[in-house]
Amino acid sequence: MKVKDSNGTILNDGDTVTVIKDLKVKGASSVLKRGTVIKNIRLTDDPDEVECRTDKIKGLVLRTEFLKKA
Repeated sequence: MKVKDSNGTILNDGDTVTVIKDLKVKGASSVLKRGTVIKNIRLTDDPDEVECRTDKIKGLVLRTEFLKKA
């Protein structure tokens, strides 16, 4: 299974990605701003989603269409 970011670059476990669009986080009152760097992503069984964590929010699942490999 190949997981690709918004530009078509293949993502692997432990990669660093950048958010390309402001995203509202369900269940939290914060917003992930465009340009936020997220380190150490984990791939899931779904090729369109990755698990990650930020300083403020733990246990995020983000869609790969909103990410770009850094």
